[in-house]
Amino acid sequence: MDINWSTTEDDYELIRKITDRANGLLGDVGLGVMMDIIVCHCNGCPLKLEQLLAADDRNFLRDITDIGMHLDRITGKLTDHFLPRFADLESATL
Repeated sequence: MDINWSTTEDDYELIRKITDRANGLLGDVGLGVMMDIIVCHCNGCPLKLEQLLAADDRNFLRDITDIGMHLDRITGKLTDHFLPRFADLESATL
């Protein structure tokens, strides 16, 4: 199974802003956060990106760090029954 990396331009711009915010809060995390968010968002667990970007630091960091910890980088799926707080459950295919 190939991982889907395709985002809309609008989603990509939000993910870039999320990555910039994560870099500001966590130090330079490079492209890892961006890649994790794209993979999560495009492979079964779409995120409410605008709400994630606007979240308070505690909830923002919880989703960012836990997505990284629970993402299977081979399948693109989240593991261990983890569900981000800002998951779009109406669109999810978990």
